Amino acid sequence: MSLRLPSRDDQGRLRLNRGERLTAVERIVVLCFLVVVIGIDILNLVVTSGADLAGSLFSLTATAVFILYLWWPATATAVLGLVFVVSVGAGEQAAVLFTAAIAAGLVLRLGATALVLSYAAGFLVAAAVVALVDSDEAANIGINLVVAAVAGAIGFALRLASARGERLEQQLAERAEQERQAVLAERRWIAGELHDSIAHHLTVVSLHVQLLDDPSARAESQDAIRIAARKAMADLRFVIDLADDGPRSAVHSGDLATAIAEASGEIEAAGHTVRTEGAPDDARIPRMAEIVLARIVRESTTNILKYAGHGDVVIRVETDDDTVSLTMLSPLAETPRKDVPSSGTGLNRMAERVIGASGDFATGAEGQQWRVSARLPVT
Repeated sequence: MSLRLPSRDDQGRLRLNRGERLTAVERIVVLCFLVVVIGIDILNLVVTSGADLAGSLFSLTATAVFILYLWWPATATAVLGLVFVVSVGAGEQAAVLFTAAIAAGLVLRLGATALVLSYAAGFLVAAAVVALVDSDEAANIGINLVVAAVAGAIGFALRLASARGERLEQQLAERAEQERQAVLAERRWIAGELHDSIAHHLTVVSLHVQLLDDPSARAESQDAIRIAARKAMADLRFVIDLADDGPRSAVHSGDLATAIAEASGEIEAAGHTVRTEGAPDDARIPRMAEIVLARIVRESTTNILKYAGHGDVVIRVETDDDTVSLTMLSPLAETPRKDVPSSGTGLNRMAERVIGASGDFATGAEGQQWRVSARLPVT
C-alpha cells in the first residue's frame, strides 16, 4: 500500500482537536480489563490478612471510574480527580495516583486537546502533592510518570490506528461510489447508443408498415423495411462490440454527405419533397464535426418521419473559415400525432453531442416549420 502525507482532516485528527469514541472491540477489552483488575483487588482484600482496607477501597473506586471513559471521558477524568482529592485527605493518594497514570492511555485515546492538557496538568500537580505529602512515595513518582507516559503512548498509537482505519473505510466507500457511478455511466452510454442507432430504423419500419396496405406503395415499403432492419442489426452489432470494451469517445464513422443522402431518400419515401442546400462534403469540415452533424441529421430525420406534416423539407449546410452550420426545416403537422410515443431523449442527445463539441444547438417552431440548427467550430 502506498504511503501518503496526512491530509488536512487527518492532521486535525492528530492534533486532538476533537474527542473520539471507543470502538466496540476496545470497549470489550476495557471492560474485561476492569473486571480482571477489580476481581484481583477484591480477592486480595478478602484473602490477604491485614490488608489496607481504605487503600483497597480507593483503588477499587478509582478503577471503577474507568467505566465512565466508555461514554464520557471528560466526566471520568473529573471524577477521577475528585477521588484523588478525597484520597489525599484519607492519606491513600498513592494508590489513586497509579490508577490515574494508567488512565493516561484512555485520555490520549479519547480526549480532545483541552482534556489532554487538563489531564497532564492535573497529573503533574497530583504527583507533586504525593511527593510533598508522603516523602516515602517520592521514589514511586518516577514509576508513575513512566507508567503514564507508556499508557499515553499506547493510547495515542491506538488513536492513530483508529484514524487510519476510518480513513481507509472512507476511501473504500468513495471507491465503491466511483465504481457505482461508472456502472451507471456505462448503462447510460449503452442506452444512448441504442437509442441513436436503433430508434431511427424502428421509426422507418413503423412508418412503412402502415403503408403496406397500399398496393401502390407496398413494394417500396417492403424494400424500405428490409433495408432498415438490416441497418438496425448492423448498428446493434456495432453497439454490442463497443459495449464489450466499455464506452469509447468514438462513434460511428459517419459521413455527412452520405447521411444527408440517406435521410433524403427516407424522407422522400415518406411522401415529402427534400431540398438540400450547401456542400456537406466541404473539405474544411473537420472529422469530429462531420460525425456529430451526421448524427444530428439521422436523429432529425427520425423526428421528421414521426411528426412532420405535409410539405417540403430543407437540409442546409453552410461552411466558412470559422464554423459549419447545419439547419433542417420541416413542416409542422396541423394536428400533433399521438400514436407515436416520444421521450425527448433524441433532442437531449443531439444537444449533448453539439455542446460536447463546443458548438451551439437550438430547436423550435419557426412560423409553420420546425427548425433544428447546429453550429460547430471548424478549427
